[in-house]
Amino acid sequence: MKKLIVAITAFATLTVSASAQQPQALLSQVAGEVSEARLRATIERLVGFGTRHTASDTRSNTRGIGAARRWVEREFRTMAQQCGGCLEIATPSETISGTERLPGPTEVVDVLAIQRGTSDPTRVIVISGHLDSRITDVMDARSTAPGANDDGSGTAAVMEAARVLSRHRFAATIVYAVLSGEEQGLHGGKILADYARTQGWRVEADLNNDIVGNTEGIGGARDNTHVRIFSEGTRAVETPQEAARRRYNGGEVDSPSRNLARYMDRLADEHLSNFDVVMVYRTDRFGRGGDQVRMLEAGYPSVRVTEAVENYTRQHQTLRTEGGVRYGDTIDGVDFPYLAQVTRLNVVTMASLASAPVPPSGVTIAGQVSADTTVTWRATPGAAGYRVWWRSTTDPQWRYSRTVGGDATELKLEDIVIDDWFFGVSAVSQEGFESPVVFPGVAGAFFPEPPAQ
Repeated sequence: MKKLIVAITAFATLTVSASAQQPQALLSQVAGEVSEARLRATIERLVGFGTRHTASDTRSNTRGIGAARRWVEREFRTMAQQCGGCLEIATPSETISGTERLPGPTEVVDVLAIQRGTSDPTRVIVISGHLDSRITDVMDARSTAPGANDDGSGTAAVMEAARVLSRHRFAATIVYAVLSGEEQGLHGGKILADYARTQGWRVEADLNNDIVGNTEGIGGARDNTHVRIFSEGTRAVETPQEAARRRYNGGEVDSPSRNLARYMDRLADEHLSNFDVVMVYRTDRFGRGGDQVRMLEAGYPSVRVTEAVENYTRQHQTLRTEGGVRYGDTIDGVDFPYLAQVTRLNVVTMASLASAPVPPSGVTIAGQVSADTTVTWRATPGAAGYRVWWRSTTDPQWRYSRTVGGDATELKLEDIVIDDWFFGVSAVSQEGFESPVVFPGVAGAFFPEPPAQ
C-alpha cells in the first residue's frame, strides 16, 4: 500500500518554454470580455421580432424567423469586418416536409460564422443555440412567441462568444452556429451535422446551449451558481461489436462527450468564481431533446448546456395570466448576470479546446495479470507532452495523473493494477493548454478510426 500511495502522488515534470500563466492569462481575458449588456441587447432584439417560429413570416423585415435570421447574419458580418475578415458566413438550409410539426414544406436555415484555425483548420469546435421559438400550440406560427430564454439565451451566448473570440486567434477552427427548426424536430441540428460532414470537419466538440438564462425554478427554488452539462454515456454510433467490448472492459461513462463534460467542470473550477458545473449522466433531460442529439447521431462529441433549474411556466407557453400565474417566455425571466456566467464558461471552454492539441488517438492499456499498467498512445501534433490520468471506477472525475514530456508515447504505472482503475490520456501544448482526457479504445475516442477492411 505504501508503494501505491507513492505511485499515486508522484508526478513527472513536463517542461514547457512558455510561462505556465499563459493559459490562465488568455482564459481570464476572454472570460472578462463577456458583456452582460451585450447579452441583454441581443435578447431584446430577438424578442422584438415578435415570433421566431420556424414556419413564421420570412419576407417581413421586422417580424418572423426570416427577419431574425437575416439580423443574425448581419451581426456576424459586422463582427467579420471588425476582425479583418476572420469570420466566414454560411447559411446551409434544407426544405423540410412530411412532419406533423410544420404546416407544409418549409425551408429551415442555419446561420454559421466560421473562424478558421491557424494551424489545424479541419479540427472544429462548435457552439450552438437555436433561433426558433414557439408557444403552447407548436403549429401556431402567427401568435407572439418571445422565446427570450428558449432559446434567445442560447443564441445570445453564441453571438457573444463570436464577438469575444473573434478578437483572438486559435489553432483549431471555431464555428458559431445559430440553428432553426429545433422545436419542429431538431432539424437545425441535423442540417449542421450534414454540413459538417460535407465540409470534412473533424468535430471535436459541440457545446449546445439551450435554455441557459433562467435562475428561478418551477417551485420557486433559485440557483444562480450552477449550470447543468448533459452528456451521453456511450456513443450513439457504437456498433454491436464495440458495445460488446465496452460492456466487458468498461467505458459506459467515458464517451468523448462525457469527458468533454468533465473538461468543462474542471475549467469552471479553475477559471470562474462562484460558478460550478453539475454533470448529468444523460444525453438530455428525461424524455426531452436538443440539437446536440443530431450531432451525436452523426458521431460528433456533443453536450447540452442548460440552466440548473427550469421554470416550465416560461417554456412553450402562450402568453397569458391564469390562476394568478404569468405564463410565457418573456425577457423578465432571464437573469443576465447568470447568463453572462454561462457564456463565460462557453468561451473559456472553446478558447481552451481550440488552443490545446488535438486529443490523443490510439490510446490503449495493458497489464492483465500484472501489478503494473502500461498506457500507450500515438504522438499528437502540437503536443509538448502528455498527462496520463487514472481514477477509481466509481469516481466521477479524473483524480490522479502523471505528466511526461517530449516524444513519449507510453507510460508504465508501477503498482497500479489495471483491474481497479479507469485510465486516460490528455495532450498538453508547449504553452500549457491541455486537451480533454481520452479513454482507451473506440469507446473513448474523439475521432474513432474506421475498422480495418
